[in-house]
Amino acid sequence: MNLRRLRAFVVVAEELHFTRAAKRLYVAQQALSKQIAELETMLGTSLFDRTTRKVELTPAGEVLLAAVREALLRIDEGVEEARRVGRGEHATLRVGFIAGAALELTSPILGEFTNRYPETSVELHEYGLADPSAGLASGATDVAFIRLPSATQDLVTLRLFTEPSVAGVSTANPLSRRESLRVADLLDLPLAIGHTDDTVWRDFWTLAAHRAPGSSARLVETASQGEEMEVVAAGMACNITPAAARRYAPHPGVRFIPIEDSTASAVALAYRNHTENPLVHAFRDAAATVIEREIELVRAIEHDDFA
Repeated sequence: MNLRRLRAFVVVAEELHFTRAAKRLYVAQQALSKQIAELETMLGTSLFDRTTRKVELTPAGEVLLAAVREALLRIDEGVEEARRVGRGEHATLRVGFIAGAALELTSPILGEFTNRYPETSVELHEYGLADPSAGLASGATDVAFIRLPSATQDLVTLRLFTEPSVAGVSTANPLSRRESLRVADLLDLPLAIGHTDDTVWRDFWTLAAHRAPGSSARLVETASQGEEMEVVAAGMACNITPAAARRYAPHPGVRFIPIEDSTASAVALAYRNHTENPLVHAFRDAAATVIEREIELVRAIEHDDFA
């Protein structure tokens, strides 16, 4: 099984026509048919259903197509990266993050990595509420600072810290005079939440696990963190957010109140499983070193102790 046969298979699967596929590959149709037949023999199964009128993928062919496309993409990326390095160009690591990134640990982690690998270019990409995976789901980033939980599959995570959750309420709301709240105080209130397709992330920040079966929250969807804060300040909804919002997103019309019995929010460094990029693993090692070194800073984040 070689790359030539696999690339030929992908083209035939895209065209579903051997003559057109042969033209794209600049080979004779008979030679292309032979390559596909050899691949099917090696696998012990048919990849295409062929008639005089049409060509269709078999179920086995559909499974193989998805896997081969993924494999060829990784191979092509690796080849291009090797060429860049061979030309003396700097390697690049794409780091995604959502609002706040790794909070006060962000700069130490980036600094540790760039000190270790000064020839590597680090591209930072911020993602909004619509993509809690910070580019990992689409493959736009190599590694990312994200908040758990996440619906994105096949992720490897290094937990950096956990921190308390707080409720953001309008200063005009009577709840704003409370020193603390419980989840039960919030279940009947409208909640502001960023619009996203990540239902796992969405459920966490709307307290879905605390609701009775069949019940649902009254939600006000927002497109950005700034929009969410204005919704809360106007008294249209409350929101559930990390305690770091007090430091990173203060608003004169919003008071953040600790929630005594809520689940802690975790920030993690994440990347796709089976990644072949050595810089991703190097970045993880740098982050792990910082976590071990900055014990007091981690403790302050986890206890919201920045008074």
